[in-house]
Amino acid sequence: LGDVYKRQVLCGLVFTYLHVPAAWILAGIVGAGTVAIVTERDLRINEHLFTLARGVIGVVAALPLVGIPPGDLLPFLVPGLIAAVLVIAVAFFGGLVLANHGVSRKTGVLSLLPGGASLMPALARDLGADMRYVSLSQYLRLLTVSITLPVVVSFLDAPAAGEVMHLKPYWWMWLLVPALVLVGQPVGKLLRLPNASVFGPMLATVACGAVVPFEIVPPEPLMIGAFQCLGWICGGGLSVPALRHFSKLLPATLAYIALLMGACAASGWAVAKWLGISFYEGYLATTPGALELSLIHI
Repeated sequence: LGDVYKRQVLCGLVFTYLHVPAAWILAGIVGAGTVAIVTERDLRINEHLFTLARGVIGVVAALPLVGIPPGDLLPFLVPGLIAAVLVIAVAFFGGLVLANHGVSRKTGVLSLLPGGASLMPALARDLGADMRYVSLSQYLRLLTVSITLPVVVSFLDAPAAGEVMHLKPYWWMWLLVPALVLVGQPVGKLLRLPNASVFGPMLATVACGAVVPFEIVPPEPLMIGAFQCLGWICGGGLSVPALRHFSKLLPATLAYIALLMGACAASGWAVAKWLGISFYEGYLATTPGALELSLIHI
């Protein structure tokens, strides 16, 4: 595992030097994925560390929402829900088609539902679906989106941004950000939020930002560590034995991943036209997974 981390750090430094978008997540994918394929074994990550990393991502995701009145978000609600229903319908239909190729309906549907690459395998286990195939398909989708997203958005015209203030975090942000995670995740579970490990810290960050008289600025090393953990779970989840076992299903799986991404891009275009925003923003808003990568490009 130490060798994997060294590979990730080296790749991250090289990608950062080359100005590769989402350098640290891609470095995690390359470092862990290379070792997983060469050694032909899954690379597990400490569950508590991964939960903390997801919580840090939740804090980062909430920062653009801090201080925004709820009424300003209402115009985005209906188009967002319609886009979500459309994408889920495409995934559900694709899952039923995959069920005709040798897997159960539950396995097919769970394998293609967007988002939740770390949640769907657990649901598959609880519902009696094939966790190996669900995990493989989810990680293949996340890997595909993670690699293609920086490339695609580089060809789109990003909206003009105002002057950005790069604030340096106070030393006690090293305490505040983990505290938001540790408080937010149990609260998220108590409120039965979906994906509580992410949405709980998001809620805690928005609530904290509404009352404190300072900007919440997560330390950069903490964010880099979180991005690397996410890259690790994606690249390290590429199981060579599972790839071999489900080799006959791979063409259909990859085809429906491409179809899902196309449907998301189409819904992003429609949302952009509806709301009068750029296709760049619409594409990021509807990308099937990779919330963390989308945040980097905002």
